[in-house]
Amino acid sequence: MSDKIRILYYALWVAHPVLQTVIAIAMLRRGQHRVFKYFFAYIVTQIMTFAVVFPTYRYYYSAIFYVSWISTAISVALGFMVIHEAFLDVFRPFHTLRDLGTVLFKWAGLVMLLVAGVVSVSTSSSDLAAWVQAIMTAQRCVRIIQVGMVLFLLFFARYLGVSRQQHSFGIALGFGTFAVVELALIASWAGDHLGNTSMSLINMGAYNATLLIWLGYTLAKSPARDATSTLLRPQRWEQSLSDIQRPLPADSLIPMFEGMVDRALLRTQVPQSLPAENESAGKATARATVVPMNGLSISGLVERIGSKR
Repeated sequence: MSDKIRILYYALWVAHPVLQTVIAIAMLRRGQHRVFKYFFAYIVTQIMTFAVVFPTYRYYYSAIFYVSWISTAISVALGFMVIHEAFLDVFRPFHTLRDLGTVLFKWAGLVMLLVAGVVSVSTSSSDLAAWVQAIMTAQRCVRIIQVGMVLFLLFFARYLGVSRQQHSFGIALGFGTFAVVELALIASWAGDHLGNTSMSLINMGAYNATLLIWLGYTLAKSPARDATSTLLRPQRWEQSLSDIQRPLPADSLIPMFEGMVDRALLRTQVPQSLPAENESAGKATARATVVPMNGLSISGLVERIGSKR
């Protein structure tokens, strides 16, 4: 690595904590650290990670391998939680959809851990340890989820009343942009199209661009959610899921009405062997039990059924 490239490398790297510190201060002043707790924790963790990794890289290079991969594992876990937090903020008005999304995120996290474990155990590479393979696999899974979250917001933002100027959209946009670049770099590096130095420079430059996106959204004022008629579709989804989770109670009017009709039909079934006076008495008794409901009495229904018989 030449001197110019080394200076550029350090400049891009040092820019990370500088921008992250500005973002953290802006979030504290605007009170956004209460709304996006995991995102604020992610930013603070990245600042602390730089304070550990950078001196280790400079003065204890033998330990940089373990320190960097441990910090990557922490970053992957927090990145997954940040996307979940942005998802909950998007579906805040729709409680049932938010609960369903939480369940799906939990299953996605479980599947991600299972895939990472299987890949780490079944890998035949002797260059990297099994736990490093697990971290790399989990990182790629998180990046794919982040890209999917951005695509979801791009296509369904207008149905959910989410503006592209809202903070949750900016958080997802930053993660998704960086995830696309990182996945493309990994594919290029695996195909021997990029070297380690070029990959590191592009990766750090893309992360600086992500930090600038987050800084812009942090400083900007988030508009209110759109409450127009376009929200009718997610409201129908919300109602449908609510109906699935909470079926009709046992004391609803439908079972009550069915029972009353069954009793009325049983009373009209008079045997043919009964004398005429008993039959007339039975009809009088049936006519006497009049229960009005929605403008239609059960006695009228019984008489219609009896006439058809």
